[in-house]
Amino acid sequence: MPTEHPFTELPAIARSPRDVHAIVDTPKGSRHKYKFDEALGVFRLERVLGAGLVFPFNFGYIPSTLAEDGDPVDILLLMDEPAFVGCLVVARLIGVIEARQVEVGATRAERNDRLVGVATQSPTHARLTALSQVAPVLLEEIEHFFVAYTTLEGKRFTPQRRGGPARARQLLAQGIKAFENNH
Repeated sequence: MPTEHPFTELPAIARSPRDVHAIVDTPKGSRHKYKFDEALGVFRLERVLGAGLVFPFNFGYIPSTLAEDGDPVDILLLMDEPAFVGCLVVARLIGVIEARQVEVGATRAERNDRLVGVATQSPTHARLTALSQVAPVLLEEIEHFFVAYTTLEGKRFTPQRRGGPARARQLLAQGIKAFENNH
């Protein structure tokens, strides 16, 4: 049974409709993948990535959302420096990497999209308003990271398409609705 904790009560939308709350669960540059454990009310070490793999940017989730995989909606945060586990970041959605993921040997694939946002306080990235403004080679590197790290977990992550901020907000709205229907 989930415990009462500020992370479980935090709304997805921040101060303005275009801004979201994001909780960092894995800092940029980390080989350690953390996950918030609702039952215990703490972040726990979920896994250690293989040698040579580190998160390219801060990674986390948007609270009060539910994705198809049963977890909150994922978000990759373009920021200048690593944040800390549990850091609340106000971010603006700039796009999404839509993807399917399947465990090796399984027959059913599930959606495992990665929303992409920029920290509103980031001097380097704050001017970005759409995923199309991010260097194509950087987007390819990000996608490759997710493919590589899930492969080592016995899963196949397949990017399907990239979308802009309107598509990201649409997927966020679906995640908010799924959370409301489930709670």
